[in-house]
Amino acid sequence: METELARAIGQDVTHLPATEKRDLLARLLKRLAHEIRNPLSSLGVHFQLLEEDLSALPPAVQTRLAARMGIIHGELHRLDSIVERFLKLAGPAALKLEPVAITQIVTHVCELLRPEAAARKVEILAEVPADLPPVPVDAVRLAQALLNIIINGIQAINGPGQIKVSAAQAGDHLLLRVQDTGSGIPAHELGEIFDPYFTTKAEGNGLGLWIAQQIAVAHGGDLRAENALGCGALFTLTLPLRRTE
Repeated sequence: METELARAIGQDVTHLPATEKRDLLARLLKRLAHEIRNPLSSLGVHFQLLEEDLSALPPAVQTRLAARMGIIHGELHRLDSIVERFLKLAGPAALKLEPVAITQIVTHVCELLRPEAAARKVEILAEVPADLPPVPVDAVRLAQALLNIIINGIQAINGPGQIKVSAAQAGDHLLLRVQDTGSGIPAHELGEIFDPYFTTKAEGNGLGLWIAQQIAVAHGGDLRAENALGCGALFTLTLPLRRTE
């Protein structure tokens, strides 16, 4: 991420704190999304005009060109969806905070992913103490972050394995941990796995962990990764138990 940022702004960013790097990246993505949207809108208008022109052609010609027009229309729609997603991710996070029992979110997410995990012979275990205090979070956004982290763990396991989701209180923070029994994270990739579009797997688009980290930061927390003792990777999502405006 540091290399891309340095190229984009023309200066060294290695001295900046991680939070400033993420904020700078978000602003660059927002600017990029706006710059892409302008010519994309023009292409959309000209596509509509082209459709009107084609309607005057003989039916046989229209039929022959229909497939190509469909591909162009589909790709324009896909690009617009990508731009919209970047604008939402890069913009200010609008969270709907309310006190939530973390066990509810963990249970819900684990139940959603157990069928997919079972099909890959991966067991999902949840260990969340019942006496943990409520945490002020946006339940929908936090569930999305946890989903992304667990899915990443499932994809990292080749063959039978296990994913353990646990939670614990550490002072004024709640620690939500996801540990898998995969092959772990190569040392040279530990600084890149949260970069957008970074992936070493055939599955996914490389945005899952980045989105999860953005959600954690929006809550005033953080998401970190390390190699677990023994084998596999360990992701720790930290959330404040008291929201400071």
